Amino acid sequence: MNNRSASVKVAVVQAAPVLFDLKKTIDKVCEIISEAASNGAEFILFPEAFIPAYPRGLSFGMKVGGRTEEGRKLWQRYWENSVDIPGPGTDKIGECAKKHGVFVAIGVIEKDSDFSGGTLYCTLVYFGKDGEILGKHRKLKPTGSERLIWGEGDGSTLTVVDTELGKIGGLICWENYMPMARMAIYGKGPVIYVAPTADHRERWQATMKHIALEGRCFVLGCNQFVTKEMYPADLEGIEELKDMPDILSRGGSVIVSPQGEVINGPLYDKDGILYADLDMSEVVRGKLDFDVTGHYARPDVFKLMVNEDPMPPVVSEIF
Repeated sequence: MNNRSASVKVAVVQAAPVLFDLKKTIDKVCEIISEAASNGAEFILFPEAFIPAYPRGLSFGMKVGGRTEEGRKLWQRYWENSVDIPGPGTDKIGECAKKHGVFVAIGVIEKDSDFSGGTLYCTLVYFGKDGEILGKHRKLKPTGSERLIWGEGDGSTLTVVDTELGKIGGLICWENYMPMARMAIYGKGPVIYVAPTADHRERWQATMKHIALEGRCFVLGCNQFVTKEMYPADLEGIEELKDMPDILSRGGSVIVSPQGEVINGPLYDKDGILYADLDMSEVVRGKLDFDVTGHYARPDVFKLMVNEDPMPPVVSEIF
């Protein structure tokens, strides 16, 4: 393990995008990066699906055996405001990260630019302080109705990035309930584990503490604070929100130590940025009595095989 920095100041952003508006949301991202950097943050984490939205409460006109034209129009709007990686949107975020000399991780909805372009993925993108994209992770298993609008990633993006701050990586939302996915990430040695999510329930906090204790790493849980009035009034399917509560996502962002102790948060029912100075030597000290991929492992009994090959739907071969 090589913890390059003795101390790292992190920022966990709890906010909402300008829902379904790519350009205005990227502008907001850059404003937040500027604010967090001015407060000394070296690494800034944004929530799941921050660009262009986590479409809570919307069905996209789908039910078993049927779709609607209105739902297709909403899908088109969602698709048009999603991002290519790389593309103009990520270029602008990278430029902002470079301007302020910070590392950034942000949840986006990604267009599948390699093939048909008609599939969207829930993706976490990592930017270096030089503005370059360090890597990305596509959500392996969307949850519930998310499966109607997002595709599934493959093992090629089980990403942990190696930075001067230490290794940073993690999983998105309920992927964090997948023991083998967690183990695959632990095997790459993250000292800062990121968990952007859409789960605002208080019981989620137990998961954040468990991962910190299990991985002996700092855990950054990050969620949006969203209200009904933030949705565009002209959004297709907006009437589906009529009977939902005014606050659609309470947040619950949190920063947890390798000993499972809450350093900052959880933050509920408002926007905000959580800051913490992480003493990276805590990661090393935590390994004394538990190292999930080291002295506490039993590879003679258990062994995890991970397929990290890309799985394209079409492969051309020369015969």
